[in-house]
Amino acid sequence: MSRIHVCSIFKIADIAASTGARSLITLMNQDVVVQRPEGIAPERHLVVAVSDIADEMEGYVLAADNHVASLLDFVRLWDREHPLLIHCFAGVSRSTAAAFISACALNPQRDESEIAQTIRRSSPTATPNPRLVAVADDMLGRSGRMVAAIDRIGRGEDCAEGIPFALELQ
Repeated sequence: MSRIHVCSIFKIADIAASTGARSLITLMNQDVVVQRPEGIAPERHLVVAVSDIADEMEGYVLAADNHVASLLDFVRLWDREHPLLIHCFAGVSRSTAAAFISACALNPQRDESEIAQTIRRSSPTATPNPRLVAVADDMLGRSGRMVAAIDRIGRGEDCAEGIPFALELQ
């Protein structure tokens, strides 16, 4: 069974080392440089330059089709032999949305609510970015079910840094 790990920027080296992750997705504001941990080849590191916002704001990058398309392309090419690590700044919003999106894309038969509830049980701080989820919902043809599933789990606990977690795929 394959696994997706989610964490903040502060824990990527430790989580990559402890899990044996060989693929990494970084979701950060543009112009932020992230040092790739040992064991992650450059071609297995996707950087998605997107801001953690739900609506357009001047000076920020709102998630769009191209951001989600690159995420989907990357996860579909993941060999699933080693864990995938996804991070954003705090490990709360963009990374949890990307993990949810990835699980929905790789497990099209799996119920969106079940995936969202698994994320909530695994991390009380998870608050998946609603814009990323909405774009993915449309692209994956989930007819609003992804958005509804995330709405049902609600906002996570307030925190400065999210609780790292793992999401098992089927």
